[in-house]
Amino acid sequence: MPLPTELELEIVTPEGLLLREPVDEIVAPGEQGYFGVRPGHTPLMATLGLGELKYRRHGEWHRLTCFSGWCEVQPDRVSILADIGEHASDIDVGRAEQAMQRAAERLKRLRGEAGFDEARLAYVRAVTRLAVARKERGGA
Repeated sequence: MPLPTELELEIVTPEGLLLREPVDEIVAPGEQGYFGVRPGHTPLMATLGLGELKYRRHGEWHRLTCFSGWCEVQPDRVSILADIGEHASDIDVGRAEQAMQRAAERLKRLRGEAGFDEARLAYVRAVTRLAVARKERGGA
């Protein structure tokens, strides 16, 4: 049986279907690090971490944010259930910059461990949003 030549990528968030389209390759933020998937990949289940999810279609890379969830890989499809995900075009760069500044200030003000995880998570989300938006728009 010949290997598939593309993958059907489907990304769903609590808000609904974020993306469904055929792609050539995917790089996803796994909980233990980024992993790549191409057509014909061995089936697997992975826990997603925080970061940029990118996919290639017709030689062009596209980016989204992906914050936690699950990924199921089959030889001809990848299904992602993400807690939060957004297209680069939907990211308000000014708002993300403000969120990053607020989170950085919160981290600086912390004394001890109380609140650290929440502040770090807010900072990582803001930095990821900025990076995804800037890369997709050609700014980096």
